[in-house]
Amino acid sequence: MKFLKIKMVFFTIFFVACSESNNFKDNGVVVTRHHLASDVGAKILKEGGNAFDSAIAVAFALAVVNPSAGNLGGGGFVIYFKNNKLFTIDYREKAPIRSSRDMFLNPEGDVVKGLSLESYLASGTPGTVAGLIQLHKDEASMPLEKLIAPAVILATEGFKLSEFQAQYLNKYAKKFKKNKEAEKIFVKEGGWRKDDLLIQRDLGKSLSLIAKKGSKAFYDGDITKKILNDFKDNGGIFIKEDFSSYEIRKLEPLCGTYKSYEICSMPPPSSGGVAIIQMLNILENFDVKNFSHSSLEYIFLLKNIMSFAYADRSVFLGDPDYFNVPVDKLISKNYARKIAEKIKNKETTKIQPGMLIKESEETTHFSIIDKWGNAVSNTYTLNGAYGSGIVAKGTGILMNNEMDDFSQKPGYPNLYGLIGSEANKIEPKKSPLSSMSPVIVSKDNMPYLITGSPGGSTIINSVFQEIINILDFEMSLEESSNKNRIHYQWQPDIIFYEDLKPEVLKELEYDFILRKRKLGEIQSILKTSEGYRGYSDLRRPDGKSIEIH
Repeated sequence: MKFLKIKMVFFTIFFVACSESNNFKDNGVVVTRHHLASDVGAKILKEGGNAFDSAIAVAFALAVVNPSAGNLGGGGFVIYFKNNKLFTIDYREKAPIRSSRDMFLNPEGDVVKGLSLESYLASGTPGTVAGLIQLHKDEASMPLEKLIAPAVILATEGFKLSEFQAQYLNKYAKKFKKNKEAEKIFVKEGGWRKDDLLIQRDLGKSLSLIAKKGSKAFYDGDITKKILNDFKDNGGIFIKEDFSSYEIRKLEPLCGTYKSYEICSMPPPSSGGVAIIQMLNILENFDVKNFSHSSLEYIFLLKNIMSFAYADRSVFLGDPDYFNVPVDKLISKNYARKIAEKIKNKETTKIQPGMLIKESEETTHFSIIDKWGNAVSNTYTLNGAYGSGIVAKGTGILMNNEMDDFSQKPGYPNLYGLIGSEANKIEPKKSPLSSMSPVIVSKDNMPYLITGSPGGSTIINSVFQEIINILDFEMSLEESSNKNRIHYQWQPDIIFYEDLKPEVLKELEYDFILRKRKLGEIQSILKTSEGYRGYSDLRRPDGKSIEIH
């Protein structure tokens, strides 16, 4: 009888464990900023592919349907979860071998306007293709050609533009007209309209080459030759070795704890992981649940926390292969307690005169989880909208303008108004500092929140506030997305906001700028009592979340 009871207890525990496990492993979710890319990723999951297969297909599809940020000619970061472990791939762009610290300065030592943004000197060596091929090599279950095939079709046969995309292409027509190849593809006489077909045949050919030959096609093949020839003919400094010697980095995920959760993101050269963990460590010294969301006290607290994190970012962060970044100190609980005491004593960081941020919301993020619990959080970019606006002749590939993310001159702000220092100066084969912040929040050794955002310098704060909304205020993804956000980055001394009450604005006594395009654009997946649920931020109209059961 005693044995029977023990046996019954064992089977009860086993049944409950299996039920709970199945509750969270019987569905997949794909969330991206473009509905066609979400459809592609969801189809892969439905056909038995894993989250990594889906991620690869989504990334190549976004290079076609979201050309302002999805890319082959840029770079990014991915953090992923598999078998109770977290992994990363750093496929950030690297400075050309012939680059130099003062390459964007005139003889008088002043920054030459536009040189780091819209010239053939603006691009770093792209890493996206290498990163995606590495992910395929390590984790995929489906052939590469199958995963790239949807992107080839979308590029070759074209896809219908949304109202937003049509307007966005028209907005940047002047930029495209500076480059004949870009003009041929992205400028339409009379302007683009909703439901117009965008066809990118050269890009389709490039994708087909990558599908057949992998990284070799991009880094030591026909695509390489075309990029090198075009840049050589137009004053660029790329050489063959920039491509043949490019290597991704597999870095240890940067993790911290916040209450009962583990927060993991990318280490440098991404600044997102350090800053988000640092800010959450500081916040842990305050009982945030006692604050009313968007109240005067709450906004003031967030502003001060952001100020210290962004000040440290500007001084201490850079490519760890070239600069000794004090990561352990910056994300330590003890350091956070000292900053929290300063905030409580109303001490602030010293502000120097800054410049107004030149806005760009580009970069794109997607989040994916499959029925086995594998999860992917990926952020990649061209930097500014459509990168440099330059399409390498014969490739259909828009090139990045990531060289602007370096410190062109100590104290001089980049596209996003961010100030840099010696840690982020230009050096050959070095990666520029990034704000990209793909995050996986875990609880009980399982993904709980998979999240990330575009938005340049606002990425870090957008993701930070998403985490607070979900973990502290216990909001749903939809509720969190609909809450207003703020952004403060130490310099310039301005609070950017979406929607704050007049009395709050008045009491804060700061310069304010209303963000008409909104702050960030979160693409998140959250573990709920009913399984995993996704939500695509409505700040941009074309996104889509798909759940697969």
